[in-house]
Amino acid sequence: MTQPLDHIRVLDMSRILAGPWCGQTFADLGAEVIKIERPGVGDDTRGWGPPFMKDKDGVETEDAAYFLAANRGKKSVTVDITKPGGQDLIRRLASECDVLLENYKVGGLKKYGLDYDSLSKVNPRLVYCSITGFGQTGPYSPRAGYDFLIQAMGGLMSVTGEKEDMPGGGPQKIGVALSDILTGLYTTIGALSALAYRDKTGRGQHVDMALLDVTIASTANQAMNYLVTGKAPTMMGNAHPNIVPYEAYKAADHYIILATGNDGQYQRFCDVAGRPDLATDERFATNRNRVGNRDVLGPILNEIIAAKPRSFWLEELEKVGVPCGPINNLEQVFDDVHVQARGARQEVEHPVGGAIPTVANPIRLSESPIEYDRPPPVLGQHTDDVLSDVLSLDPAEIAALRDKGAI
Repeated sequence: MTQPLDHIRVLDMSRILAGPWCGQTFADLGAEVIKIERPGVGDDTRGWGPPFMKDKDGVETEDAAYFLAANRGKKSVTVDITKPGGQDLIRRLASECDVLLENYKVGGLKKYGLDYDSLSKVNPRLVYCSITGFGQTGPYSPRAGYDFLIQAMGGLMSVTGEKEDMPGGGPQKIGVALSDILTGLYTTIGALSALAYRDKTGRGQHVDMALLDVTIASTANQAMNYLVTGKAPTMMGNAHPNIVPYEAYKAADHYIILATGNDGQYQRFCDVAGRPDLATDERFATNRNRVGNRDVLGPILNEIIAAKPRSFWLEELEKVGVPCGPINNLEQVFDDVHVQARGARQEVEHPVGGAIPTVANPIRLSESPIEYDRPPPVLGQHTDDVLSDVLSLDPAEIAALRDKGAI
């Protein structure tokens, strides 16, 4: 089946998560993604376990679940870029690729002649994507940047967590490396935009992506709340700064999420709760007033919701179109009938692990659906094939490179 990006070849020199997430998105959409890894070592995340993938006999392998999460559909080619022979291979591969992904420190690839200025001379049509913590410019640009650090510096942790004066209060990071994931997605958008520009002009360009920039941009309404008022938002636990009621509540047996996005939904909630007076009370009749009186309304709602079990709220609020749901762990997520109907869990055939699970890409295309037929690669699995097919090297030339430690 024809795939949207099956005419695109990507050279993925990135490691860990942000860059690989972008590369995996390209691969899911049909691009040929060549992942460059260190000989004998590979991407750092291959060792970020447990848990590790098991082989067909149930024995643990060297590949962690973390690596499997971000490298589906790629071809693994081992290259030692510190060796002249390895540098030459990268230059030759770059000349045959549309997109290059890298997440080395600023200037880290220049000493090898593999920076944008150098490779754009080899291939002026190349879209060269650099992912760093702080970007290619600015006083922090030389610093290393990791997701946890960036969540803190980008303001995300300042609005995540329970209020400091509450038990367990204080800043919290998100439970997944969200700054990395979002940077990978924004990089995909940036690369596709640069490819569209190339279609018009014939010229590639340098795409400069910073985890800090992405994290700040992703604070969205919280950032605008500050810019409009001059007052920095603070941690509010599960409460929403601009909507009430919109948070977690303890029912008689389990927690629920109640998310009333407008006054009509709030009114219908009040009817189900047997308290229509709360919808006509001037203090709570509009969202604006509810936000201003959240400290009064909150304890009332806590008492009301705690009086009935979760099943009551989920069933009755669903009937009247009020957004409400359970707080699921990941086992419950993948057991959910809707999640199963949407195909969130897929399987892909791995040369070592056999049929292994993978989390589906959330993009659903009607004419060119994503196919799960290319597993995460074994280290160096495609080295000989890529060097032969893309660079037309013969077996003797490949063997010579291996003898020199270049691959």
